[in-house]
Amino acid sequence: MSNNHPKIDKFFGVMAIATFLVASSITIGTFLAFRKNQTAIATQDLPASNQVKPPAKPPSQSSAKLNNLNFTVPVQYQGKTVYQAQIDSHKKANTYAGRKVIALTFDDGPWQKTTPEILDILKQNQIKATFFWVGQAIQANPNLAKQVVAEGHAIGNHTWHHWYRRMDAATAKNEIERTSELIYKTTGVKTQLFRPPGGVLNNGLASYAKSQKQAVVMWSLTSADTDPRAKPEVFVKNVVKGAKPGYVVLMHDGGGDRQRTVKALPKIISGLKQQGYEFVTVPELLEMSL
Repeated sequence: MSNNHPKIDKFFGVMAIATFLVASSITIGTFLAFRKNQTAIATQDLPASNQVKPPAKPPSQSSAKLNNLNFTVPVQYQGKTVYQAQIDSHKKANTYAGRKVIALTFDDGPWQKTTPEILDILKQNQIKATFFWVGQAIQANPNLAKQVVAEGHAIGNHTWHHWYRRMDAATAKNEIERTSELIYKTTGVKTQLFRPPGGVLNNGLASYAKSQKQAVVMWSLTSADTDPRAKPEVFVKNVVKGAKPGYVVLMHDGGGDRQRTVKALPKIISGLKQQGYEFVTVPELLEMSL
């Protein structure tokens, strides 16, 4: 009998430890469940701004692609040279009958000092414009390019070097495609809008752009802000007095000192507003003419 006591004692010892562990597990589980419940109740009582939220998931690649912008033109304008838009009240554009619309465009940027000043003026007046960019200027000012797009303006291609001279097909292609690639790489924008430097149509650039179904966007009204002798008041007079519905207005935010353009722009805008004009981008203008 005495030999069995150690076995019995060992058996009851094991049972006691097991009972203690089970009881402890139940107690701890009950306590944790109680704390979780109390935390949930307390969180519900907090304002939404103070509630702890799970970390946001990083944007997926597919959602990031949705931020890319395509400035396309209607089929009727692809491969064509455009000077202005005809708002025909007898067609679909009846919606726009009686509305005086005009498109402000800026060439040769983005430019270090002038572009931000012009953006501020446009923002103050709640106006969207169209910017025709030079590849070298984008390369020098990528953050400005991103700002222009972020603020909702339309973008066009204005070649890499801003050359006027005649060039062969390979050079013309490189001037346009290199700029298009940098616009996309920098801002996510793809565009069918092209403007040849100086408005030159016979040096190979316009021909290549048309072959790619781009619209060669010229202008119907110039501020003449590249005239080195003209004062800002002349720019204002040129635009305000020459404006007509459907016109595309040429100005510059880059390519040199454009402080006279910056000075003239608020008066140009106020003068056009007084005449009842609404401001649209070039893609919007072309859509309205259908």
